Amino acid sequence: MRIREVPVEDRPRERLLARGAEVLSDRELLALLLGSGTGGCDAVELAGRLIARHGGLSALSRADACELAVNIGGVGPAKAARVAAAFELGRRVGVERSEVQRVVGSRDLAMIAGPLLRGLRHERVVVVVCDAGGRVLRTAVLTEGASDRCLLPVRDVLALVLASGGAAFGVAHNHPSGRVTPSEPDRLATARLAVGAEAVGVRFLDHVVVGEGQWGRVDYS
Repeated sequence: MRIREVPVEDRPRERLLARGAEVLSDRELLALLLGSGTGGCDAVELAGRLIARHGGLSALSRADACELAVNIGGVGPAKAARVAAAFELGRRVGVERSEVQRVVGSRDLAMIAGPLLRGLRHERVVVVVCDAGGRVLRTAVLTEGASDRCLLPVRDVLALVLASGGAAFGVAHNHPSGRVTPSEPDRLATARLAVGAEAVGVRFLDHVVVGEGQWGRVDYS
């Protein structure tokens, strides 16, 4: 049955407003983000095709907007941007919900940055800025990279820390492969970052690599 044939009160938007978002299926929620379907295919059908094309909702969450816009007919730049934005908001909410508010060890850094790093197909660098006691002042995405590398610019990291009034900071990034073994470029970049932090008088806490359900330290000594 096409959505236009469904009684108004049983359509996704009306059911959400009346009973809450939790009553909707994955494809109905996604249909509300898409807003409309395409010729011969309503929004719910289009959402189902999009989920199936990517092999499930989790895999869909890792696709970037450009990929979404070219894989399924009827999903143009506007629809793709709305879907990608929704998944990114979900990651950021995960950071806000973290019970860890102070960095006292590497695990804390991984727990705080993890929601912004998991489920991505490209590398991303996150900086966690802290006060002298390790209390988190700011968590920010610094750079977005390719599928196998990400930039860790020392000057930009330190500028962010100082602009945020931080006295200490940690850095985290992901490996889309899921492996958390640091690469040689990871170690070299971390060593440069530690030297730069000392030069400007802020404390470098740690650098961790985050994977799906695991993390590892970048040992640069």
